Amino acid sequence: MTLSSSFALTFLGSASRMAAASMLAVGLFASATATAQEPTDAESSSTTWGLGLGVMSEQEPYAGIDRDNTPVPLLQFENRYLHLFGPQIEFKLPSLDISDSQRLNFGIVGKYDGSGYKEDDAPILNGMSERKGGFWVGGKVEWSSDLVDLSAEWLADASGNSNGQVVNLGVERTWRFGNHVLLTPHVGASWQNEKTVDYYFGVRDNEVRLGRPAYAGEAATNIEAGVRGVYMFNKQHSILMGVEVTSLADEIKDSPLVDRSTTNSVFLGYIYRF
Repeated sequence: MTLSSSFALTFLGSASRMAAASMLAVGLFASATATAQEPTDAESSSTTWGLGLGVMSEQEPYAGIDRDNTPVPLLQFENRYLHLFGPQIEFKLPSLDISDSQRLNFGIVGKYDGSGYKEDDAPILNGMSERKGGFWVGGKVEWSSDLVDLSAEWLADASGNSNGQVVNLGVERTWRFGNHVLLTPHVGASWQNEKTVDYYFGVRDNEVRLGRPAYAGEAATNIEAGVRGVYMFNKQHSILMGVEVTSLADEIKDSPLVDRSTTNSVFLGYIYRF
């Protein structure tokens, strides 16, 4: 797979990876498959960068909240040591070649997560203290093979807002159709610890109102599924598309702030690679 298509799929994988309520939660996915051409050594050691613009449309789980449609500027930079895309930066660690068709990739990642709310976002949130997003850091490992790509990522809230932790697991495969189209169906699970769920979906004693009882969040695992796509006009111009649905865990659905069992997100964007 060319570098341009690789970073495009990476962005689409990150567009709603942290949580259903995130404006631009970022996760990492491996994109190489047997049906896609791997970059040469020269390409791997070169520097690439690109600019673009996209639109993210998300339905958050809070009761009565409007669908959020957000323009997203896209900035990409990558070399053999560093990968920057949108609100995420990855410091690449040495990879391990298991065989001609299998590889383990490792990295240290930092990313901004826009989850959270203000009390005027929906009537159910009136009188609630603001819940903020933050900067998350952690590590990830990806196993790439001819059959399927697996990823695991651990993140902790370095901003100290939730003091939470998240573990993301993903399975995906990329199919290439001709010289222009890449499609990547994917499924995954996102575990959020007790502090994360309580911060974003809990109700503190001083926030209790009629119809909004106190609620203490517990650790939860959401299940995610979706498809990402790239249409490459040529090596410079690409259209990015992505759709994802998240099934919320009972620990989140039981919150008095929530009236949905699923959330969803749609992304459409364009990027130019220099």
